[in-house]
Amino acid sequence: MKKAAAAICLFIFMVGAVRSEAVSRPMIQATWLWNPWLLVQQQAIVLAFLEQKQRTDLYLQVDEEVPADVYRAFIRDATAKGIHVYALDGAPNWIEHPEELARFFRFVADYNGSVSEEEKFSGVHLDIEPYLHAHWTKQQPTAIAAYQALLLQAKEQAASLSLPLEVDVPFWYDDVFYHNAYGQGRLADWVIAQTDRVTVMAYRDTAAAIIDVVKHEMNIAKQYGKQVVIGVETAPTTEGDNVSFFDEGEAYMTKELAAVQAHYHRTPSFAGIAVHHVEAWGKMRN
Repeated sequence: MKKAAAAICLFIFMVGAVRSEAVSRPMIQATWLWNPWLLVQQQAIVLAFLEQKQRTDLYLQVDEEVPADVYRAFIRDATAKGIHVYALDGAPNWIEHPEELARFFRFVADYNGSVSEEEKFSGVHLDIEPYLHAHWTKQQPTAIAAYQALLLQAKEQAASLSLPLEVDVPFWYDDVFYHNAYGQGRLADWVIAQTDRVTVMAYRDTAAAIIDVVKHEMNIAKQYGKQVVIGVETAPTTEGDNVSFFDEGEAYMTKELAAVQAHYHRTPSFAGIAVHHVEAWGKMRN
């Protein structure tokens, strides 16, 4: 009887510890910066914005024409403020031109290999969007296979640099299916399995809708022991009234995102929230 009671107490303690960890674990608060040239003249402004918005991660577009010293100074200062900077790149035509992926990784390798620890990119973040390529409409199976091949190359390259690989995906990849040399199933599941973390572009403007469209990805990531960041939009859009928080403003967005985080905070695959993107967010009304 004493052994049974002790076992029950131990179980309760362990469950409590898991719940406590789920509640207290730090959440990623990320955003994208697509124009790295802002760092040339406005580095202090960008950093102040990131601090004000309490960002922990920045997906920073790389441009080989931006002087390396600009990246070095910015990443060094961001690191000092506890902000992780990820090298961001990608385009739909990469599925047809994988040499662009190779060029990107050469840039990251050369850069990280020539700077101090606090000036290095913390990882790579790809935004490829193959569904915007003409092949997606005309030859979808071919486009999907090319995209998968590209991500496997990215996985290998990121591993060779000891960097985590993150990928942006739309929430509807769970309705896209593949059946090819890589197996068969939902594209969302495959991408989650092959990467360290995905940012699901859950572009909706209510907590209920956001929670709903990422349910599948959360469950699959949980199965694979992977992580999901939920991405939301702040830029104006012509894609519908329910896509962006632009019209509602930041105060409303903050309230809805708090509800999303409260809903998923005990889900181990939930890693945090990403707001798209610095320039649009900065123009958003309160």
